[in-house]
Amino acid sequence: MVTLEGLSVSYRRHPALHHISGRFARGSLTAVIGPNGSGKSTLLKSIAGLLPATAGRVAVSVPRARIAYLPQLAEIDRGFPIDVRDCVLLGCWPTQGAWGGVQGVQLARVDAALHAVGLEGFERRPLGALSSGQLQRVLFARLLVQDADLILLDEPFSAMDGKTTSALLALVTQWHRQQRTVIAVLHDDAQVRRHFPQALLLARELVAWGPSAQVLTEANLARSRSMAEAWDETAGGFGIIPPQPVAHMQEAAA
Repeated sequence: MVTLEGLSVSYRRHPALHHISGRFARGSLTAVIGPNGSGKSTLLKSIAGLLPATAGRVAVSVPRARIAYLPQLAEIDRGFPIDVRDCVLLGCWPTQGAWGGVQGVQLARVDAALHAVGLEGFERRPLGALSSGQLQRVLFARLLVQDADLILLDEPFSAMDGKTTSALLALVTQWHRQQRTVIAVLHDDAQVRRHFPQALLLARELVAWGPSAQVLTEANLARSRSMAEAWDETAGGFGIIPPQPVAHMQEAAA
């Protein structure tokens, strides 16, 4: 589904990702993990086509309209004057476009999506009146309406209560059963071990990639922390204290 070939990304000549290579198999469910500032969100934005590569490339085997991207909640403008139903209807944008009319079938999909996330009766409530957990449910409903083949989730369970997290994890599991490709940035190692068969461990460079049990070892996690600390933030380019050889990368399997 997604192939990374020597992908490097920088912001104002400061490195965010450095020479990442590997493949996300079609239908795979992968957690992207690593220390703060390790390039996890940058990787998702690069796959979504929102950030250009400094070097290397990203190849995605589906059209842009078949990619769904959920940013971090902190990036959502809750003050924008839109209600729950219209926000979920934006999931129709890739197929309907700016001028396409909304038909009964699209409205039915919105109602079904709101039912699936437990928000019946919230249709006309403004986004600004929602709790963080309710807003995240709305955004997941929009993903359901979008019906994408490749789903990118940036910290989808951050600051969520246990009930909301369980409900949203159930949707992620459903997408996996439907053979959609899901890539999610996460911070909870235990959650990754329980629910995500594959993991990619980053520290701006690739540390390990493969089955979660093999990636989430104490040695790999310690190595990712030391690599993240080794980066020279003041370097004009990709300045790094040379690390030991990274762990063997494995192709993500479905």
